[in-house]
Amino acid sequence: MPARVRRRPTDGSSDTGTRRVQTRRDDPAPLIPVLARRVREIEARISSKGKASPTNRTKFQVIALLMRAERARVKEDSALSGTTRAELLKRLDGIATILAQIAARDTSLLPLLDVDARPGAAAQQLRRDWLLESGAELAEEDLAVMAPPPPEPLVPPQLAAKQVMPQSVPARALANPFLVPDLTPRPAHEYLPSRLAGWELLGPLYRAFELGAGGDAASMELPPKPLIDRFSPLGQHLMVHQSRFLQSVQEGHRTFLLADEPGLGKTAQSVLAASVANAYPMLAVVPNVVKINWAREVERWTPQRKVSVIHGDGKDVDAFADVFVVNYEILDRHFAWLSSFGFRSMVVDEAHFIKNLTSQRSQQVLALADRLRATTPGGNPLLLALTGTPLINDVKDFDAIWRFLGWIKGGKPVDEIVRRLDETGYSPADRGFYPEARRAVIDMGIVRRRKVDVASDLPEKRIADITVELDDALGQSIRKAERAVGERLAKRYAALLSEERGVTVAGPELAFEPDEALMRRVAAAELKAATGQKNTENVFTLVRKIGQAKATLAADYAAQLSHSVGKVVFFAKHIDVMDTAERVLAEAGLRTVSVRGEQTSTQRQHAIDAFQGDPEVAVAVCSLTAAGVGLNLHAASNVVLAELSWTAAEQGQAIDRVHRIGQDEPVTAWRILAASTIDSKIAELIDAKQGLAARALDGSDVDIAAGDTLQLEALVQLLRQALENTPD
Repeated sequence: MPARVRRRPTDGSSDTGTRRVQTRRDDPAPLIPVLARRVREIEARISSKGKASPTNRTKFQVIALLMRAERARVKEDSALSGTTRAELLKRLDGIATILAQIAARDTSLLPLLDVDARPGAAAQQLRRDWLLESGAELAEEDLAVMAPPPPEPLVPPQLAAKQVMPQSVPARALANPFLVPDLTPRPAHEYLPSRLAGWELLGPLYRAFELGAGGDAASMELPPKPLIDRFSPLGQHLMVHQSRFLQSVQEGHRTFLLADEPGLGKTAQSVLAASVANAYPMLAVVPNVVKINWAREVERWTPQRKVSVIHGDGKDVDAFADVFVVNYEILDRHFAWLSSFGFRSMVVDEAHFIKNLTSQRSQQVLALADRLRATTPGGNPLLLALTGTPLINDVKDFDAIWRFLGWIKGGKPVDEIVRRLDETGYSPADRGFYPEARRAVIDMGIVRRRKVDVASDLPEKRIADITVELDDALGQSIRKAERAVGERLAKRYAALLSEERGVTVAGPELAFEPDEALMRRVAAAELKAATGQKNTENVFTLVRKIGQAKATLAADYAAQLSHSVGKVVFFAKHIDVMDTAERVLAEAGLRTVSVRGEQTSTQRQHAIDAFQGDPEVAVAVCSLTAAGVGLNLHAASNVVLAELSWTAAEQGQAIDRVHRIGQDEPVTAWRILAASTIDSKIAELIDAKQGLAARALDGSDVDIAAGDTLQLEALVQLLRQALENTPD
């Protein structure tokens, strides 16, 4: 609230103990002369020395704060005449102009002009003294210098009640009561751009990846393969691309988006990276399905290190271990002790799991990364985001990963990126900006290698579509339900189109040059409503019915395939489809194992080991969501996709459980598609979505499909078919 102003005697006497100032008895804004004099003093200092001292920085901030408050007071003071108000605002504009000129000479002062900049104790005291000097009457609370606000609690209140403490964690703290002090110098202040000052840069950075690079893969320049392999433990052997990555870690790089295609050994690279950087203890946040596999990889590649897998309430946690593996689902229970444990490296496996910034999972991962940066000496921990599919639907899927790695802070790219872009001389208005922007982010640590480039001995893979006819009653009901959904969409489209044009639109007019934007609006509304529909056909119920209708046919095909080629991996999305497949395969005399979401890590790993090692196990019946990431099933070379996923990435991940290092046969994925249904269109949309990663990461010049979800695109297709079939 603006301080009240009291007039002072013209002799300048005062009982405040502050410096006496002569002010005109009739001056309606006695604070302005005080600010004018102070700003001139700073201007003189900057003119002679070029840089503001700490004292003058404080004065600069206080002048800006008081000037804004005084401007607001003058504008709101109804007792002032229009002429007087205009004169006072003109004087304040003069002070603002001098502040801007000072900041232009010393650009480190610019952040102090931010309206959200919090004044410290010295600035608060100076503000109080200058107000008193101007004759202002201050309230009791304005006279006190406020202490800085207490730091926010380490554990958010909503998680506090869930926290657990493994018994061995306090024991480790007592055994190591002292931490090495962090004596690493840190930057005094943020980098302030010159040419790019005022530009919003995050959107153009995303745009740079959408544009692609005409053949330039999204991978930072890596050192050559070391002449002597000092990274592989006895009995193991790294591939060239893995050695080059570790060489980069050895040379000091510390943040990586390791986006190698699935199957190229990202887990091994990250495990060894912690060893090369001596960045222990290390925390690995992984999907539940790969926890045990992660522990095995640690033991395989760094046998001298101890690994502890965190389960449930953490009763079996060994706090004296070097590597800690925790799954996303229980991260909230262990957040408190993990935040204060003193990790020096962190790996997020299948990092596309954190793309939703509003989810609790993402917020916890990002908070842990912030803690590592705050507590690691030099503020530079080893951070690795592992995902072969960082982009699912949109280039903005990068956002959470970049935040985790510290490449985005406060919604803006960090200094290192801004400085590099500033030095190019380009702005987002220039075409030359975009390849430079893409390269600047890549050099922060994006590493992307394709199988075809780095594992030339890995056999090819292909996707083959098997179309089946659904001629039974269920198939007929599916086609009827599709028509019903399409007709509902068409009626809504016709109503909106008539409303926009002010006349009734019907019949052939609807099918003639349909309004694409309006079609997407209708589809989006339908998709939003579908989440609350229980007894109404919608895109989700349609796809599920199609999966149920295909289950027996897909299982029959898997049985035939197994009899002719050996082991087969069968993927489905829904439990009832998996149940049907296991029944059909058992009736065919085939032994199966199952990988499902409700299994414990031990049960799941036992099933995988049986499939990989037991020649009697013919088929692994797997959940697309539970078994689509992190698993090694290369004992088979054929995959049956009984149901389609809603993302291209999920389909690719599933196939790459088989097509990975260790595979010595060509891999074929057989997609079972229902003829004359939306199933085939979804398959086409999945294939089109593959272009996003190809353009953004692999330098392809293929067109990118729209950033909408497959569900929305499928609804648009149903609407288009309904409009085309609209009767005359």
